[in-house]
Amino acid sequence: MIGTLRRRLADPALLAQLQALATGAPPSAPVSLSIELGRRTTDWLAALPAAAPFWYQARPAQASHRLGIGHALQVSSLGMNRFAALDIAFSGLCDIWRHNGPALTFCGFAFDENSQAPLPNALLAIPAILLEASDGRCQATFSTPAGKIPQAVAGWLKLLASPARPAHYRLLPARDHALADRAWIARVRAALRDIDRGQIDKIVLARSRHRDADAPIAAGRLLSALIEQQPDAMIYACGNRESTFLGATPERLINLAGQRLTADAMAGTAWSGSLALDAPKNRHEQALVSQAIVAALERFCVESPQRGPVNIRAAGEISHLRSTITGIAKPDTTIFDLVRALHPTPAVGGSPAAAAAGWLSRHGEARSGWYSGGFGTLDPGGDGEFYVALRSALITGRHIELHAGAGIVAGSDPELEFAETDAKIGTLLAALLAHPAGDRNACG
Repeated sequence: MIGTLRRRLADPALLAQLQALATGAPPSAPVSLSIELGRRTTDWLAALPAAAPFWYQARPAQASHRLGIGHALQVSSLGMNRFAALDIAFSGLCDIWRHNGPALTFCGFAFDENSQAPLPNALLAIPAILLEASDGRCQATFSTPAGKIPQAVAGWLKLLASPARPAHYRLLPARDHALADRAWIARVRAALRDIDRGQIDKIVLARSRHRDADAPIAAGRLLSALIEQQPDAMIYACGNRESTFLGATPERLINLAGQRLTADAMAGTAWSGSLALDAPKNRHEQALVSQAIVAALERFCVESPQRGPVNIRAAGEISHLRSTITGIAKPDTTIFDLVRALHPTPAVGGSPAAAAAGWLSRHGEARSGWYSGGFGTLDPGGDGEFYVALRSALITGRHIELHAGAGIVAGSDPELEFAETDAKIGTLLAALLAHPAGDRNACG
């Protein structure tokens, strides 16, 4: 498939199409040209770049895979107005964006509004090359600022010239993390004391597990394992030259299609040997999340959002309680308006939101990468979808940090909450230890 892309880029007609699309556009305007690549099934993992920035998104059960390579345009932000800044920047891009078909922007953000490393706190980017496969139909979209069209083809060819090579690694023996484990349980007990005093209703505490390998850890191998392990999840990744943040999340933060919005209220966890999913603790935790989401969305909706029935959402070997919340957004509501209203939901921060945020700050909560932040896509029409960045890992060379969290409410058992985070981390660890499935989708 990569060979096909190179041949298409060498066709002078492609450059002529780009120039026609850009007629009259300002030099900063994004120009996106989409071409059909025929019918084929591919997950695009063989095309992951060795050194260029990339974005990846897959819904395996829906036979949908996307890979963005390089950045045609990007905007980053941080601080309390980070979503407003991205909203304004995106709106400005959409006003001048030229495209002959579907085009996408990727976006990701951290849990905390001020963290900056190793990824930007909040990042919005139009990929230079977007490869998509859906229901066996493949297409590529090439993007560039209008003022850089003369150099664009050479840049795209360079991005396609250096795919990451298949890499084999072996995990080294695990570090001694007994002290960190005891400290986390102590934090759970501190949270329970403040819950009992009525200061907060819920606190979500994150845990991480660090592992090292004998060679650089290949993001493609881990993504392939997650696709096999959790076909119903959203598999996601964002990489730069220094690190890759990736994971498999079961939880949608918000979807906006026209004026119709949809959000997931997910909480409560069950795994082999745990409390039953319908235990009072899990039901209470899920109710807190759904109530907070309805309240956050209400002022943006024509009528009060509707809460669907609670059902079970499987995520690998783990299950959750989920209800779907739907509504009709008021005119001129943007997806960033909704993200700003929802994040952080009680599923990742706590409840009430302000009290939980203060508690986490005072107790030194630290979350690396974009763990428990968001990851999503937007189109030039303003439609888009964000997922909560859960069950994630941050890869830096030979080192990987695995993330998971647990919601602490009245009646929580510290040992069971610890076991819950172990179960969640275990899904990622199993994928990390999985043997490669082979090169199923070669892109040569």
